[in-house]
Amino acid sequence: MNMINHHIIATLQAEPQASPSDLAQKLEVSELLIYQHLPPQQVHWLPSALAQELLEALPEWGNLMTIVLLAGNVFEFKGPFPKGKLGLGYFNLYSKHDGMYGHLLLSSFAAIALVSRPLRGRASYAICFFAASGDVIFKIYLGRDQAGELFPEQVHNFNQLKQLTADC
Repeated sequence: MNMINHHIIATLQAEPQASPSDLAQKLEVSELLIYQHLPPQQVHWLPSALAQELLEALPEWGNLMTIVLLAGNVFEFKGPFPKGKLGLGYFNLYSKHDGMYGHLLLSSFAAIALVSRPLRGRASYAICFFAASGDVIFKIYLGRDQAGELFPEQVHNFNQLKQLTADC
């Protein structure tokens, strides 16, 4: 095990509540590298070839929190993930109403992680999309109700996705 891997593991053990993005910044490594060192019960990897199928399923999950990170900036969108379709080399997100739109270059997704680990002391579930550089492209967190509780059907969908792709 090289020095960086050892340092990441030691830091994760010393700071189990720290966010992967904070640890990546602190250790000057990619966020992907931090996620790759999380315990297996906290992260499940999906083949990036499943990105379109996953994105097509998400609009049926209900209200989610989509987070886009760019150059230290954080953009958050709460609501249903928009439907999409392929066109001109992109997976194009659209909605009949106001909401999030965009164009996703599926070939840019080098890794997809299903992450279930506490965040700020509460259970948290996220789908993280990574670029080849190891940077996060965006994250989709399961939604919460008015009382701050996770939607049980979303947790079920998330866990079912993990089970269906256990052999991938």
